[in-house]
Amino acid sequence: MSEIFDVFLLESVLNGLLLGGLLALLSLGLNLIFGVIDVVWICYAELIMVGMYAVYYFHVVFGWPLVFAMLGGVAIVAIAGAALHYFVIRPVLAAEPINQLLVTGGVLFFLQAAATLAFGIEFKNLGVTFSPIVVGDVSFSMPRLIAFGVALAGMLGMYLLLTRTYIGTAIRAISQDRAIMPLMGVNPGRIFIITSAIGGGLAGLGSCLLVLQYDIHPGIGLTFGPITFLICVLGGLGNMIGGFIAAFIFAQFISVGGFFLAQEWGYVIAFLFFIGMMFWRPQGILGSK
Repeated sequence: MSEIFDVFLLESVLNGLLLGGLLALLSLGLNLIFGVIDVVWICYAELIMVGMYAVYYFHVVFGWPLVFAMLGGVAIVAIAGAALHYFVIRPVLAAEPINQLLVTGGVLFFLQAAATLAFGIEFKNLGVTFSPIVVGDVSFSMPRLIAFGVALAGMLGMYLLLTRTYIGTAIRAISQDRAIMPLMGVNPGRIFIITSAIGGGLAGLGSCLLVLQYDIHPGIGLTFGPITFLICVLGGLGNMIGGFIAAFIFAQFISVGGFFLAQEWGYVIAFLFFIGMMFWRPQGILGSK
């Protein structure tokens, strides 16, 4: 009996690691945008929903190969991210933070309503099935393994972009001191657009991974939006390493807590941990005061 218990517990821990990689990728784009532009996109998860619908229609309706459908989904959400900044965020950059939150909250409800009108409330899926991978007595979900590998590759690519390219250097510099960067020949407006497109692209990449595991519907953003935001806050808003650590902590609470109790209780425990952390360290794990 104890051997069975240990195997299932090990499986829960490993699945928590796989889930953590996906959650870390979802939080990466939101942290990047906040760290550079200093605006929280409350509607970030709705961009993920847009990407999931894009992949579905490209693959199922238009018959594109799945890889090209996913690339199209990433491109659509990257363009949507740049457009969101140019038409919605840019006019309120000098406004109070509450106004910025309300504006992006309005976009959230607009995208949900538009998706409901355009696609209906029926659940859609790609119709792609994967057999689980069994190693000894432990089984793994193939979509989660794919998501974990792609998420790590995406985060590594983001690290190389920020540390090895001129654009990445400009993004890091403007996140540290946006007032002096125009004197150094950097156009902040252009960097903001590029950052928003990259953040949208990361949301699009996340949507490609989620569409392999979840049905698509207009409310799918409500499943991942709150937890992505809480992970960013727990790690320290704008701190990508902190978000990475917080994602794996949250994932373990959800997975292992679900093993001992139930899946819903895993989320409850994770949220209780978040509340306790906010009392102890309100700036987040690696956030500055």
